[in-house]
Amino acid sequence: MSQSRDHEEALDIDDAVLAEARAEASGPSSAAKEGAGVEADRADADAAPGPRGSLWRDRNFLTLWSGQTLSQFGAQITELAVPVLAVLLLNATEFQVGVLNAANVAAFLLVGLPAGAWIDRMRKRHVMIAADVVRAIALACVPLLWMLGMLQIWHLIVIAAIVGVATVFFDVSYQSIVPSLVRPNQIAEANGKLQSTYELANIAGPGIGGWLVGVITAPLAVLATAGTYLVSAVALLLTRDHEPPRAHEDRAPILREIWEGLHFVFTEKLLRRIVGTTATSNFFNTVSTTLLPLFLLRELGFSPASLGLIFSLGAVGGLLGAMATPHIVRWIGEARAIPVSAMGFSIVGLGVPVAALVPGVAFPLLVAQFFVMSFTVLLYNITQVTFRQRITPPRLLGRMNASVRFVVWGVMPIAALLAGGLGTWLGVVPTMWIGAIGQLLSAGFVVFGPFWTMRELPDEHTNAASAEPAAAGPGDPGA
Repeated sequence: MSQSRDHEEALDIDDAVLAEARAEASGPSSAAKEGAGVEADRADADAAPGPRGSLWRDRNFLTLWSGQTLSQFGAQITELAVPVLAVLLLNATEFQVGVLNAANVAAFLLVGLPAGAWIDRMRKRHVMIAADVVRAIALACVPLLWMLGMLQIWHLIVIAAIVGVATVFFDVSYQSIVPSLVRPNQIAEANGKLQSTYELANIAGPGIGGWLVGVITAPLAVLATAGTYLVSAVALLLTRDHEPPRAHEDRAPILREIWEGLHFVFTEKLLRRIVGTTATSNFFNTVSTTLLPLFLLRELGFSPASLGLIFSLGAVGGLLGAMATPHIVRWIGEARAIPVSAMGFSIVGLGVPVAALVPGVAFPLLVAQFFVMSFTVLLYNITQVTFRQRITPPRLLGRMNASVRFVVWGVMPIAALLAGGLGTWLGVVPTMWIGAIGQLLSAGFVVFGPFWTMRELPDEHTNAASAEPAAAGPGDPGA
């Protein structure tokens, strides 16, 4: 979902070979034999990165975690400040708001697939550092142009596109680096901690953003985000990963490597269903919420501070969802948590357009809607992201994540442009109804799948064949 961003994003396995995976699942063995990209044996505990026990004693992980926590706060500030800047200061139209939203995520559609192949050839931590620096510089241009009296809507669109490209490289690396930082049985814990602080940022970030917009104006609030990206880059410089350089002989032509990532994702039944749900939900949720700033700021007359408060209070559900996920997974099973959470966030999407029918109670209704949405999205994301990391060979992590993001985020710029056109043609509220009704369909991929018949999801040992490269790619015989 767009509020979580991360909805980012299971495998072709017969029921007979389901792994006896734990609810708080371990991840793929990312330790590699020295000097090569060969995967370490999961049972070889001494080869795994990071200290034993809780991650609270892992200074390396804590360094990364602290930097990412601050940058997530900064990102939430900009997510509020930029729409406010466009709507209230630059008087953007419905279509311009759609283009701005599309520019922010278009890179996942345009460069997401090659980015995954490139990232698998590079040190992911180094990619993240470079991406943070690029994002900081690009965002710093917003207050500079504003102070010079030159800022226009097209400037915001170009800057959003640049930040979007850098974010592609950062996010794909970010989702792929965890197995090289912690031990296999700590991957679920690491994902839970990272998602928890993301939700803390969702809680406090919009509120702080609304306050900053009111005190120092939206353009200067964007500068705060640039500063947090620089802090994140410094934290990454101080972090040490255990990712070996990929052997040169393990590289293939770029199109073949892209195909290998796509092949891994779309030949696995469970993962294909998860991607179907995520992509459909993201598409219709983007249609529904692209024009949300126009609806709240113009039609309902909310202030930027009220807008931030709605997002902040709603995000409490995400924090509780991150905390509750291990308990829910133990209770109902890892596999069943996916359709249960999908039903939750697909149904509550109706809350946004319903608020237009009852403007007198729009504020508490939207808070409740965002609360339930955040809770169920976090349950869904922690479960499926941990599963993806666990069953993917380390050499394919970047391409797997890029392939998933290409689909589940690639639909979002298309949806944002569609929302801008529909908003101009039909109006804001009818467009939100179209998105909410469409989102009800998204859960079908996992609700009517095999998830109910299992309790735990497969692990890598039950999918050893998936670690082998695809037999054919574009232009190869039999492709």
